[in-house]
Amino acid sequence: MRFVTSFFQNAGAVAAAAFAAFFPAIASAQNGMPQPYQMNLQPAATEVSAYIHWFHDWVNVLIFAISIFVLALLVYVAWRFSERRNPVPSKTTHHALLEVAWTIVPVLILVVVAIPSFRLLKLQLEVPKSDITVKVTGKQWYWSYEYPQKEGEALGFDSLMLDEKQRAEAISSNKIAAAEAPRLLAVDNEAVVPVGKIVRVQVTAADVIHKFTVPAFGVKIDAIPGRLNETWFRADREGIYYGQCSFICGQNHAFMPIAFRVVSQERYDAWLAEAKKKFANASDAGGKFAAAAR
Repeated sequence: MRFVTSFFQNAGAVAAAAFAAFFPAIASAQNGMPQPYQMNLQPAATEVSAYIHWFHDWVNVLIFAISIFVLALLVYVAWRFSERRNPVPSKTTHHALLEVAWTIVPVLILVVVAIPSFRLLKLQLEVPKSDITVKVTGKQWYWSYEYPQKEGEALGFDSLMLDEKQRAEAISSNKIAAAEAPRLLAVDNEAVVPVGKIVRVQVTAADVIHKFTVPAFGVKIDAIPGRLNETWFRADREGIYYGQCSFICGQNHAFMPIAFRVVSQERYDAWLAEAKKKFANASDAGGKFAAAAR
């Protein structure tokens, strides 16, 4: 009886893991981060990310169809032209029409794939008129954020990963909820942006090449010293969205997460007002004021 109970418990755990893998948006409210056993993409939170998902799924369907066709062709050729059915080998060396066909058809397939691909690149890199600009600087091994203000003003801070001790202390003191402090992703200072607003993201680096990546936003762009790259996003729902540096940049490359908290315009205004009081210029960067948005 105990064996049967254990079997069904284990089977239920496996089924739950499989369900979470294929339906993470339903299985967990933490849609801005990867989930255990997840096999598909993180739920889209922006227009760009939704287009990436569509393009990914569409190309996979195309790949599947081509694979099935090639497999069927191989099986047919192996059966139709086997030694038993053709004891005398054919002397045919080429077929002009067939060679034209298998040159033209792949070219047409690539063209069909290229059209939405170029549209996606244009969507990612052609920044529309923005409501907010955030400058992000990659450093070994953390991120710095700057919010350009009026002339003579600057607002900036560093965002470092919370180690296990800091994370435990923050959770135990109720400074942050356990669900909002995932291991290796929680940071001391989150970047805060309002929901439904176009955010221009300017990305650079201070030392070596990094890569600024937030999967749920469809954002992935190089952070290169001496160069200012830019992209954008418009989050369509509130929440916390995590990312990481995705270009090997040194010993602690795996420990420089990205955290964006998307809030309502009212909460963003309150956070910004509190931040301006505490940080009059960029030289005061590094304080912990993201809690004002919670």
